[in-house]
Amino acid sequence: MTRPKAVEAATLVLLFAFTVTGVLVTRAVTERPLALWPGIALSALACAALRRRRTHPLPVLALTTLCTMAEGALGYLLTPLLMGPLLVAQYATSVRTSRRTTWNSVAAAAVCMIVTGVLLPTFLDSVILAVVNPTAWLLLSAALGSYTRVRREYAAARAEHADRRREEEARHRVFQERMRIARELHDVVAHHLTLADAQAGAAAHLARTHPDQALGIIGKLPETTAAALRELKAAVGLLRQDTDPADDLAPAPGLGQLSDLVETCATAGLEVTVTVEGQRRRLTPVLDLTAYRIVQEALTNATKHAATRTARVRLTYTPHRLTLTVANDTDPGRPRAVPGAGGGFGLITMRERAESVGGTFHAGHRREGGFRVDCELPLGGGDGHEGEGGHAEERTGAPAPDTRETHGIREPRGVREPHDIGQPHDTREAPAGGEPHDSPARPDESPAP
Repeated sequence: MTRPKAVEAATLVLLFAFTVTGVLVTRAVTERPLALWPGIALSALACAALRRRRTHPLPVLALTTLCTMAEGALGYLLTPLLMGPLLVAQYATSVRTSRRTTWNSVAAAAVCMIVTGVLLPTFLDSVILAVVNPTAWLLLSAALGSYTRVRREYAAARAEHADRRREEEARHRVFQERMRIARELHDVVAHHLTLADAQAGAAAHLARTHPDQALGIIGKLPETTAAALRELKAAVGLLRQDTDPADDLAPAPGLGQLSDLVETCATAGLEVTVTVEGQRRRLTPVLDLTAYRIVQEALTNATKHAATRTARVRLTYTPHRLTLTVANDTDPGRPRAVPGAGGGFGLITMRERAESVGGTFHAGHRREGGFRVDCELPLGGGDGHEGEGGHAEERTGAPAPDTRETHGIREPRGVREPHDIGQPHDTREAPAGGEPHDSPARPDESPAP
């Protein structure tokens, strides 16, 4: 605070020196004798009043205007040097008041200068020097102050806009992070609890007729619950930590754990066939997790809702994309379900995961019955290859049926799965392989061949 006060005092002293110079110039160029001390006293009073120009601009402007009029009445020429305190006061008023107040104040000060110049001509009866010159300097000072005010308002508006944008971006990042955590928790809880429920139900069903199988299923039940607790602990643990201790966290699951997922589904009574086409490619961690979670959620829905206990997973690798297909059949004697008001977030979660990495997602009932999920994920350039090209199958239970080539995609013989082009998809919350409703299909639901 000491330095700004010193700068302010030095500025006012310098302005007072200029004003006194204006008084002396007037005495030097006029033939009439002028009193010196009244001019110096009025200049000192006007400069002293400028200390309050930031807090009380209008009263300071009025006082400096009166001092300037008094100097004009004494016979002093209203030069820019003599009008220095008035011009500074007018500038401060224009900077700190509204536009309307600015121009009202400058009009009032200009009228006062005009009245002083007309009624009390001081320099050879020159109207230009007595009226036009003071008014022009006042208007120039007001215009400069208005320009400064507009620039400051514009800078403040830009800063406010930048702050709002940063806040909106921060809220958006928080929302995206909440959605990511919600998807993780949904996938972990829904998958593992669904499998645990299916295993418990199967064990209860086989307890009397096949006690050995029931005991085997019960023996694998702790593994399912333990896996759920591990993943849930890892997801919730991220919310409790300020840093990101990667050493304390287990690696995120990916397609490398697909065989474990197949075995887990088998313990719940769902027989899954996995077909891999094309050369396996090294995926980024985010893409690997996304593909795994989509397959996991689709198989979870199949475990809960499928009419049959089989499902097919197909991974198709191309140079630029990975295509995931999860499908199941329906009982021949069971009518196909029609879209209805289903609940849940399975399809929503899978769609969000696919779109978050720039992929596409489609899900809907098949014409032959059952349900199918198709997802395409972009791989990008430069991904490495893993393994040799060709087809690979892994299956729990019976051997895989004969396959045939259809547009480069292997499909089980006797089951023709329609492709996405030309086939409407149901985007409601219906499971991959699930049929939550038993109402008969409508005739107009089947797409044209």
